[in-house]
Amino acid sequence: MLTADDTIEQVTADKSAHYEPYGWHHWPQYPWFSYQLRRGLGETQEGGGGVSEVLRTASRIVAGDLESWHHEWLAVAERNRQRGLSEEAAGHVRTAMNCYLRAANHYRQAEFFLEPTDPRRLKTFELMESCSHRFLANLNPSGEVVDIPFEDGKPICGYFVRAPFPGDRLPVLICMGGLDSIKDEMWFMQAHGCLQRGISVLMIDGPGQGGTLRRHGIVSRPDTEVPIAACIDWLVARSDVDPSRIAVCGSSMGGYYAARAGCYEPRLAAAISHGAVYDVHEMWGQKDENFGLAMHIKWVLGAKTMDEAHGIMKNFTLEGHLDHMKCPFLIVHGGHDVLTVAQASRAHDYAKSKGVDVTLRIVDPEETGAEHCQHDHPTIGQELISDWLADRFGIDQRAVVKTGWNPLI
Repeated sequence: MLTADDTIEQVTADKSAHYEPYGWHHWPQYPWFSYQLRRGLGETQEGGGGVSEVLRTASRIVAGDLESWHHEWLAVAERNRQRGLSEEAAGHVRTAMNCYLRAANHYRQAEFFLEPTDPRRLKTFELMESCSHRFLANLNPSGEVVDIPFEDGKPICGYFVRAPFPGDRLPVLICMGGLDSIKDEMWFMQAHGCLQRGISVLMIDGPGQGGTLRRHGIVSRPDTEVPIAACIDWLVARSDVDPSRIAVCGSSMGGYYAARAGCYEPRLAAAISHGAVYDVHEMWGQKDENFGLAMHIKWVLGAKTMDEAHGIMKNFTLEGHLDHMKCPFLIVHGGHDVLTVAQASRAHDYAKSKGVDVTLRIVDPEETGAEHCQHDHPTIGQELISDWLADRFGIDQRAVVKTGWNPLI
């Protein structure tokens, strides 16, 4: 059952650490800290950390203290990175890969609450990337760090990983985050599950995201079919990509990005909103400078104030655009999403009324994964996304697992 919207900042009656329908609620009086910890804790099951490691880090964080948050995540990230370097030098490649993947996710946490102008932000981000690069380099086949030509010599930053299965030309999912999720986090949210099912992945930082924002200053834009077209141009030039089977998935605000791209980019075979956003202004148009995501919203949209951001948001809507979608469209949404629930039904109902081949999958608390983008159980989110896409791409998963390959994923 769909629940009320916008519960992210509500302080629960139970002030002790406890379980909610959306997952583990560690610091009830500091719900934004709890939300981010849920994110990191859930991603442990996809290799983004150890459960005890994350909980120990939480035990050392002073709740509500942003410096404490940065310091403790940085410490555990650095510990994993240093161990990874030592193990790789010793030839213990699998252990090193595990360390690098954990380190990357912990650096992501350490960076999260830093101000955009804080010199530590880019430094921490690039430490995260360096660990991702080392992890990707040891995959079989190796992942590629890519710069996709975009505008004025400023590229879209990305990672391409070919699925570790036979075939001259394989299907591909373009994976992207949203307001604050980045290409490096897509391994835990979208990419891993697709690779396991024979679908290659291109994980990107689009406009307003990750390295594309941090290094090149490119802010978000409502016409996301433009950067996705650049990604498709790059993909179809490759000899290992099936141009008839390219899809896009966006998580959180990326749910808007992916859906909008699916409306106007005819080369997309499918679009997936991993967390639907129908209208950004409806969701955040009343938020002020004290909102927990205000810093990210202003940075990503290129606004100096939330009032200015409100004006920019008005262009980020699917109203009048979903009418043009021709490809199959999947919405996967948590039934107790703490940011928004109604946006999922809005997107689904509008798309269906316009004749779109749309599927809505609400994830409920009993199966877990009811949080925003299944942050409390990301594996189930990946299963729902990648199985639907494999079916749409005509992939026989029984045949894929019998190929005899032994992928390192």
